[in-house]
Formats: sequence, C-alpha cells, structure tokens
Amino acid sequence: MFGLVQENPQSETTPFYPRSPYGVAKIYGYWITVNYREAYGMFACNGILFNHESPLRGETFVTRKITRATSRIALGLQKKFYLGNLDAKRDWGHAKDYIRMMWMILQADEPEDWVIATGKTTSVRDFVKLSFAEVGIGLDFIGNGVDEKAVVKSCDNPEYQIQVGTEVLSVDPKYYRPTEVDLLVGDPTKANTKLGWTPEYDLKSLVKDMMSSDIKLMKQDQYLKDGGYKTLNFFE
Repeated sequence: MFGLVQENPQSETTPFYPRSPYGVAKIYGYWITVNYREAYGMFACNGILFNHESPLRGETFVTRKITRATSRIALGLQKKFYLGNLDAKRDWGHAKDYIRMMWMILQADEPEDWVIATGKTTSVRDFVKLSFAEVGIGLDFIGNGVDEKAVVKSCDNPEYQIQVGTEVLSVDPKYYRPTEVDLLVGDPTKANTKLGWTPEYDLKSLVKDMMSSDIKLMKQDQYLKDGGYKTLNFFE
C-alpha cells in the first residue's frame, strides 16, 4: 500500500503510493472499509500489516524461499539458489504477534485503522545471513548488483558440512520487480500507546522458528530421496 514511500517510517497518516496491482487492490479494500464504517456505523477496522512471516508462509515468498533453500543446501539436497534485489529492506515480524494485534484491534472501544509493524527494517541479504547462521554456516557476499553471490566462509555445525568457498546463492535479474519497493518500515506507535501492543518475537527468533520447521520438513524430503518409504511395511 505504501509502495514508493512518501516518508519513513510509515504510519496511519502516511500517503499511499502502491507499486503493484496487489497494492492497488489493497487500497480499495482500505477505503471501502472506511466507507462502511462512516456511512453505516459499522465496527470496521483496517489493519495495515507489514510483512508477517511464520513456518506456514507460502513457498514463493522470499523469506520462505530463503529458509527452504538454506535447509535443503545444509542437508545436501540442493547446491544453490537465486534471488533478486538483495538490498531491498523490509519490516519483518512474526505472524503470531500480528494475529494477537488483530484480536486487540477488535477489542478496542472505537473502530480505527492501525499500522502493525515492528519498527525495524532488515535487508534481504541479512535475512539470508541469519538463516544460514541457524545451521552454523557463515557466508561472505562477493561482488555487486547482478554479479553478487554468497559463498561459505565457515561451517561450525558437524551435522551440516559444506566446503568453505562453496557458492550457495547468486543474483538473477529475472527476480527483480519492474517497480521495486526498496524500503518499508512501519511506525507502531499508535498500537503501542493506545492498545499496549509490542512484538514478543524479534527477527532472530522468527528465523529460528522458520528454519527449525523447514529443516524438519526437508529431512522428510531427504528420507524420500533415499528411498526410505519404499522399505516401510504399513501392516506390521
């Protein structure tokens, strides 16, 4: 909805400037909610939710793409993966915190519109680093722009051994957006002061949660790859 941001951080009063059909459609949803509230006195609220993630995040979203690929690389199921703009920054929070805030919005005395965000922003590159760190793998990023890549600089977990110098990530221009949103960071001051909402999960704990889930999931894939289920006898 904020897209090409008009101010930082973005609050309930920041003008909208969507940069995708998805964002444009959300603007309609926002204003039709305001219209019904003002025209018919309905208890109708807008929650302007910044990026909220969890182990259930769709596989095509960048955070889940990263944690799935990291898990597969650590387990030897995949050699590398590709991303677009590593400099893009997002305000990532845990979906558990955001769902709790949704409930709090509906308990408020008056229907209003609310920004739900952590107030912190992190680059895609740093999200990648955090994900690999969860399995004891340190990365070096080499090059710039479309020539940037990540290689393994250390591997401290005996369970996941990847040779130092192995390239695990490259930039592919096809993943760049035609109208890129470079920076998003929300201002949760209203939620903090009026409803007392503060996030219980930081980004590191979010990544830990997602990586733990995807490692378990990819171990199942590894078992299938090794033909494990072919030897099971379901009648014993």
